[in-house]
Amino acid sequence: MDSSSSNRPVDPRDRDDEGRARNARPRDGLGRPLPYGADGVARQPEGVVRPPERTVAEAQRLLDEGKPFHAHEVFEDAWKSGPPDERELWRGLAQLAVGLTHAARGNAVGGARLLRRGAGAVTEWAGSGPARQRPYGMDLGGVARWARGLAGDVEGGETVDAGARAPRLRG
Repeated sequence: MDSSSSNRPVDPRDRDDEGRARNARPRDGLGRPLPYGADGVARQPEGVVRPPERTVAEAQRLLDEGKPFHAHEVFEDAWKSGPPDERELWRGLAQLAVGLTHAARGNAVGGARLLRRGAGAVTEWAGSGPARQRPYGMDLGGVARWARGLAGDVEGGETVDAGARAPRLRG
């Protein structure tokens, strides 16, 4: 063994081939880590480039199943791989999914904050022109109203079931 490797501290975190942290622990439907060896929800593969219509359909399926954490990963892929003029749209939708995740986990402050931030982002993006009101068939006005309403409910102490309170992206 060479001396350079023996002097390095052992890093207990999971790492990918480039040394970036990757948590390989299984997760539940709300993205919470479970103990190694537990049965978890299948994770969304990262870095998948999907057509926008497929992104919306896949995210809606995950939201309907009560898996907003996983839906946020689908939106994040679109945000990172999509055209620059749509990045704020997908980022806002990812924030909404994370807001729903936090709300369902019982984090009222973080959930409400992210729901409002995401609602503002999709409203601002849609406000750039009438053609942006229903991109890929999504009702952004309705999604923003859903998010603001849920934020108020969460702040009022409502317990959130992620699947039951999932937004209808296409109205």
